[in-house]
Amino acid sequence: MKKYMMCAVTLAILAGPVYALEKPAAAKPQPTTLENLQKAFEGESNAKARYEAFAAKADMEGYLGVAGLFRAAAFAESLHAAKHAKAIEALGAVPTAAVKAPAVKSTKENLKFAIKGENQEARTMYPGFIKKAESNKNQQAAMSFKGAMATEKSHAKLFSKAAADLNGWKAKKKFIVCQTCGYTTDDLTIKVCPVCAQPREQFKEIQ
Repeated sequence: MKKYMMCAVTLAILAGPVYALEKPAAAKPQPTTLENLQKAFEGESNAKARYEAFAAKADMEGYLGVAGLFRAAAFAESLHAAKHAKAIEALGAVPTAAVKAPAVKSTKENLKFAIKGENQEARTMYPGFIKKAESNKNQQAAMSFKGAMATEKSHAKLFSKAAADLNGWKAKKKFIVCQTCGYTTDDLTIKVCPVCAQPREQFKEIQ
């Protein structure tokens, strides 16, 4: 009997103290549609300021076509910010944004930064925001997010096109921007916006 008791004591000592199983951490609450709208409003407001600064740099370096593209993108981002602001106000809140001074580098680096940002918004941020807004049955927010997402895709394509042939973008180029959804293109032959079906006459020309 003593032998068995000693074995039990030894096993207890080797095993050490026994702790209760830890409870799994509570899931982090997902941002609300209002919080997503505020984030998008701030992002678009900063993008507008950033692209305006990038346009000035492109002009300074002699890439006039790129400068026009950045100006067109800045105008489109201002349209998105305005739509997000209306959706925020519809929820009884006030749009707020901390607009920071842009970090401006060379035009080549600025294009690379812009491409990364537009792809992140189009592929990750806005799809998540749309899903949340639709689950909340907030069609105004969902439509605002969808228009911005489609436009960011067009921006990413144009920025990539410019980055691939930077020297070919020294001459001025003309762009058109849909004043409803912000869709941006250098195809001046289109008849209607491929995103929101607005007529060509409703587009704004920028160069």
